[in-house]
Amino acid sequence: MLVRDAEPRIRRRAALAVGRVKERSGVALITPLLADADLDVRAMAAFGLGLIGDVSTEAALVPLLADSAPLVRGRAAEALGSIGAKAAAPAIGQMVAGYATHPAVAGMAADDEKHPAPPEADAFTLGLFALVRLSAYDAIAAAVLKDGQPVSTWWPVAYALQRVDDPRAAPALMTLLGTEGKYTRAFAARGLGRAKHQAAIKPLMALLEPRGKTPVEVVAAAIRALAQIGAIDAAAPLSRLAVEPTNDANIRLEAVAALGELHAAEGIPLLQDLMADEWPMMRAAALRAVAAADPESFPAVLAGIAADTHWRVRAALAETLGTVSPQLAGERLRSMLQDDDKRVVPAVLASLTRMKMDGIGPQLIERLSDSDYLVRAAAASAIGALKPDGGVEALRAAYKRAQADLPYSARAAAIEALAEYGGADAVETVRDALSDKDWAVRVRAQELLTKLEPATPLAAIAPVPGAPVVPYDDETLTSPELSPHVFIDTAYGTIEFELAVLDAPQTARNFVELVKKGFFNGLEVHRVVPNFVVQDGDPRGDGEGGPGYTIRDELNDRPYLRGTVGMAREWRDTSGSQFFITHSPQPHLDGRYTAFGHVVKGIEIVDRIKPGDVIQRIRVWNGSSWQE
Repeated sequence: MLVRDAEPRIRRRAALAVGRVKERSGVALITPLLADADLDVRAMAAFGLGLIGDVSTEAALVPLLADSAPLVRGRAAEALGSIGAKAAAPAIGQMVAGYATHPAVAGMAADDEKHPAPPEADAFTLGLFALVRLSAYDAIAAAVLKDGQPVSTWWPVAYALQRVDDPRAAPALMTLLGTEGKYTRAFAARGLGRAKHQAAIKPLMALLEPRGKTPVEVVAAAIRALAQIGAIDAAAPLSRLAVEPTNDANIRLEAVAALGELHAAEGIPLLQDLMADEWPMMRAAALRAVAAADPESFPAVLAGIAADTHWRVRAALAETLGTVSPQLAGERLRSMLQDDDKRVVPAVLASLTRMKMDGIGPQLIERLSDSDYLVRAAAASAIGALKPDGGVEALRAAYKRAQADLPYSARAAAIEALAEYGGADAVETVRDALSDKDWAVRVRAQELLTKLEPATPLAAIAPVPGAPVVPYDDETLTSPELSPHVFIDTAYGTIEFELAVLDAPQTARNFVELVKKGFFNGLEVHRVVPNFVVQDGDPRGDGEGGPGYTIRDELNDRPYLRGTVGMAREWRDTSGSQFFITHSPQPHLDGRYTAFGHVVKGIEIVDRIKPGDVIQRIRVWNGSSWQE
């Protein structure tokens, strides 16, 4: 068996593979490796147990917090955080505190994100992030605060203090907000916003400076924080940010959204003007913001709005209409059910459902026969929420009809809605979904049955249907000679990233195969969240599309730092073609989304991309030739 192979490299990869399967039976296979002579094997065994998530492994993991190797200590802490071992928080905190003043940590600059870091620094960060997952503020404070102030300005400290969501962290976050590091300041701003810390308003407003003086990451975090706090005094500088066309486009969108959240009366005329902006994304954002800022007068504003030429704006209108009374918006929403672009209809259905419009049940059932699979999925979700008469029979029939779909969305939505009804008929169809042709639907069906029949033993869904992208014994997969580089051509320049062919071999190969088909060429970037991610790979452009199939997750120990390339997903094993690139460190994604590459050139191009931009072409250089 590979977990007992003579070669440490094989044992390490076997431990990771067992962890990825996420079956409790894998615990017995991995646990002996916690005592392996090779530190990398011990570290990966701990990581694999964290992926499985079985709380029974706590007793085996806790002793590793005192392992001779710092990295093993860190991975053990990470696994304990992943399984929710709250009782281990004090021990993890002691381990973290032991490294807090170590030269490897003390010598880190605020924005340092080198990978791999010195093992002592890795142990420190992995332990901190584990404490965040355990919501263990006291252990974090004991490890990284002295007299209430941070012992380090390195960004992981700010991340932990803001992510743990405890108001006692506010004084330390205020200190970190005044440091030089862009990541540290951004995390501090985020934490102060989540805590609604009133004393932070003035220093946060000071960060809304003219373009170029404050990093975009910090400005974006400050904008969101001011909105969360409810800082109405920020309306004026936010308005200036929103209206100036030379400002970063994504920051302008953030400012518009914040004006809406603040219900800022002085910003409403500006927002109304932006509803006529030439950029569809701005029109959509302004529309949402006007509805949020002044819901009482919004119906009057609507009276003068003609149907927009862009589907995104019409979808945004449908969303905002859901916040208005049925008497004022109902008929307009019903008329929008006939929109020429099917991507608008799900938003219409969601708003009609939110209003609980009279007679909506039969209309939703009728939409279960729509030609568009996402309209059917939206209708199924709405039926699950409202539970109209005849819904169970209609959903069971919809699941059967959706067998002809390549995408899983309509089938998954149907069984999720059936689970809302419960009852023998609903359970029968959910059980049928355990043998669905798409593994992702099988996974969802198993999760639903666990809730519907908790006393029933876990239903079996193996083996995985279908063949992998490449046979697992293919030498180009198991022993690649090089790591291909991907080149993403945009209007601003080219982004180059290296594929992680060892850590995510099937994911990397799937990406290459899609590139060879020209799948990504001409696709619109449908999602950009400043200081978070740029996301692409959806042929529909609404965030709901894919290649018509799913691939298994290949979770690994690569951290999400600035420029990490990861696979988007809805739930376990639902990745396909949508990928994202991170603007900044995002530790909450570590071990939860497949990381399969890292930008090596052109990260400044990633920063410039805004929603609606087009990926002109993607190419892959395999060391000897181009694949495109």
